[in-house]
Amino acid sequence: MSPEFGHVALIVGLCLAVIQSAVPMCGTYFGAPRWMHMGRSLALGHAVFVMLAFISLTAAFLTDDFSVRYVAQHSNSLLPTQYKVSAVWSAHEGSLLLWSLVLALWSAAVAVFSKTLPLVFVARVLSVLGMIAVGFGLFILLTSNPFERTLPFPPMDGSDLNPLLQDIGLILHPPFLYMGYVGLSVPFAFAIAALLGQQFDSAWARWCRPWINIAWVFLTVGITLGSWWAYYELGWGGWWFWDPVENASLMPWLTATALVHSVAATEKRGVFRSWTLLLAIFAFSLSLLGTFLVRSGVLTSVHAFASDPERG
Repeated sequence: MSPEFGHVALIVGLCLAVIQSAVPMCGTYFGAPRWMHMGRSLALGHAVFVMLAFISLTAAFLTDDFSVRYVAQHSNSLLPTQYKVSAVWSAHEGSLLLWSLVLALWSAAVAVFSKTLPLVFVARVLSVLGMIAVGFGLFILLTSNPFERTLPFPPMDGSDLNPLLQDIGLILHPPFLYMGYVGLSVPFAFAIAALLGQQFDSAWARWCRPWINIAWVFLTVGITLGSWWAYYELGWGGWWFWDPVENASLMPWLTATALVHSVAATEKRGVFRSWTLLLAIFAFSLSLLGTFLVRSGVLTSVHAFASDPERG
């Protein structure tokens, strides 16, 4: 599977995300059920192509394709296989691709597990998720393409992965953290859909609550794994150091924790409706803000392995 295949898969995925962001939403305005139904297929198709792009980059690491600049900078022919896989998300380009993959998987999950919800509402949710995917897809392709080649003179071997990152912590911590971070996009999309449809009642809270709880669990596990990693890694300040990057992950968690309680109250007693909507929007907004602050290099931190001020 060549890097060019992965690049093309990213482009096709972006095109599907553009259609996903527009067609179902237009269907809600024009009363076209066929357009609204397309949202599910488009979300699944987008997930497939982003997955293919991610697999292509992983294959480049596993086959030591040092003609790919990202592979040459963050891998080595002697690197153990498990760390070659985790090196995929060890730096700027790969971490953004992982983010896009997780977002695509969450969108696909909404498409599959929301068939009992009103079609108009699901169409709006999938359109909002598609808009987020378009933003990340454009950012990756225009500024952070992980498939860029080092031709015509590829190196004989790679620069190797940072020794501090050759750890099980890198294998577990970022995927769980991103599942929580990006998982907050689902309640965000539910909140925007509720605002567009003027429907923020107990039923909306009941639809949204499982997604909030799952995202909160992933985020909690991700932060806990990061604290455990920092505890035994020399020089990282123990369980919690109030490091800027740690604080950037804590703010969405605090907001999501408040959201877990608020949405329960909205579902059971019909109270805190406005607070629940605002918390759903703020939680994902803070996760976006934290991600770009960390990746841009604005925050100085021991976590700044993947920062790039020229592209963040």
